[in-house]
Amino acid sequence: MKILVLNGPNLNMLGNREPDIYGRDSLEQLEKNLHELCQQEKVEVDLFQSNYEGALLDELHNATKKGYAGIIMNPGAFTHYSIALRDGIAAIDLPVIEVHISNVHAREEFRSKSVTAPVSIGQITGLGLYGYELALLALKQYIQGRG
Repeated sequence: MKILVLNGPNLNMLGNREPDIYGRDSLEQLEKNLHELCQQEKVEVDLFQSNYEGALLDELHNATKKGYAGIIMNPGAFTHYSIALRDGIAAIDLPVIEVHISNVHAREEFRSKSVTAPVSIGQITGLGLYGYELALLALKQYIQGRG
């Protein structure tokens, strides 16, 4: 089973960007954590980060061709207004779990609205980088249950 992890804008700044909100671990640490979990779970994972909406859309559109069984996605700020990403998720026949490092519902009002969550199978927020690990376990179970 192959899982794609997509990270949107500013997530390349993890560890440096507002550490009181996002923590001190880097994107590289997230990758290391997920690869360790994947070895235990016998799952393959690829991570992709971009600050560009179109690049994230291209990855979504090509995910099936590349053999992914599901996607974990942190759309970053695109969560709140990107109809293009929302439609990109809806256009593919793969389960997507939306992840947010901070609790977006406990922050600024505009962050509580997600246009991508309604086309995702679930959303995990506020658990730091551990949310990605939970998403991986949940996605694996979901995919196995469908098969």
